[in-house]
Amino acid sequence: MTTLPKDLPAHEIGPGLRGFWQALPREGRFLLSTVALQHLGRGMTLPFTVIYLHEVRHFSLDAAGTIMALLALVAAVMAGPMGSLTDRVGARWMLIASGVCQSLGAIALAFATALPLAVTGAVFMGLSASIGWSAGNTFISALVRGPLRQRYFGVNFALLNLGIGVGGLIAGVFVDVHSPITFEVIFIVDAVLVLIPGIWLLGPLRHVHARATRPDEDGSAASYATVLRLPGMRWVLLLAVVTSFIGYGQLEAGIPAFARTVSEVDTGVIGLAFAANTAVIVMLQFWVLQRIEGHRRTRVGLIMLAIWAVAWLALGVSGLLPASLMAAVLVIAFLALFGLGETLLQPTLPAITNDMAPDHLRGRVNAAQSTAFMSGGVLGPIAAGVLLERDLVVLFIAVVLGGMALATWVLVRLEQIISPEVNGVTSPRAATMDAPVP
Repeated sequence: MTTLPKDLPAHEIGPGLRGFWQALPREGRFLLSTVALQHLGRGMTLPFTVIYLHEVRHFSLDAAGTIMALLALVAAVMAGPMGSLTDRVGARWMLIASGVCQSLGAIALAFATALPLAVTGAVFMGLSASIGWSAGNTFISALVRGPLRQRYFGVNFALLNLGIGVGGLIAGVFVDVHSPITFEVIFIVDAVLVLIPGIWLLGPLRHVHARATRPDEDGSAASYATVLRLPGMRWVLLLAVVTSFIGYGQLEAGIPAFARTVSEVDTGVIGLAFAANTAVIVMLQFWVLQRIEGHRRTRVGLIMLAIWAVAWLALGVSGLLPASLMAAVLVIAFLALFGLGETLLQPTLPAITNDMAPDHLRGRVNAAQSTAFMSGGVLGPIAAGVLLERDLVVLFIAVVLGGMALATWVLVRLEQIISPEVNGVTSPRAATMDAPVP
């Protein structure tokens, strides 16, 4: 793995965002500097892809949900090979390839007047996702280690959502289902902005290849079988599947479709809801990071699930008040509460995964989690499309709440298996070991 300046232990990292920024190595600052901008275009398309396919290109909800599921299926199937490739060639080149695939996918969807081109766009975007998850987390883990890593994941997620939320707000005002060109424009903007990280990856970060070799003293093979034998890894993968199904698997399909067809709110309200989601994440993420540091990550996950349960109940109630002001308020409240839960999940689950991963398996470990996460993303849009197309609204909400009960059980089980250090509780001895070498 590329040698970088050693990170500071927790007690030497200054307070607030300024202390975090000063503790970062130069490379980490470069990587964070364009996160919001590169995701602005994605924010424009994320809330409206299903609406675009259904109301502008006139695909059925079943077909639109299946296209989104295909994206996740490609990501899930290809994540394993892409994770192995990340360990071999390094995360930097894989991130560049991910950006190119995402750009090609966005261009294809922009002009998807027929099913084959829509499928092509979904395949390219799925391939990008299969690369981006493992390569992105591997690259971050090459830049920052120790207590700073959880904070980095959280701040990165907040900036990502800043771009997505601002993009969603802009698109909510701009797009018009009666004017296909407005949707074509936002997909083209996405295709351009997603290539921005290449400026750093081909320039000041070109020395950070994020590629590791197996230590001589480690007799284990670099394989996915070895990954699955890591303590707690299988439970982490199950948790990724379930949280994806009940959360992110619904973000592009179930939630917008429910809001439009059941709650009967307009696209402007959906844009505002995603903006509220972003505002919560951006305003509260660092505050949350400061309060969860040193606490067991599994218990932070349990709090997240409780918040999400309240959010889904609010969305369910909005369906009982269609086309009303209260329905609009509840849809916005849903995504705001969902965002609060995200501020708890996103710093902790990637930190658990990468803290349990040896360097030479990091690409594969992140790819395994990506596969699990995308598997939930395959099931989520299909379930939403099938149930909502048939007006099985109560069953849809019940399935999601059942998934939360399953995730609760998994978190309780995971806490019994992983070490306190992996679970975010740093011992004094560990803190001393993380201290800079004189």
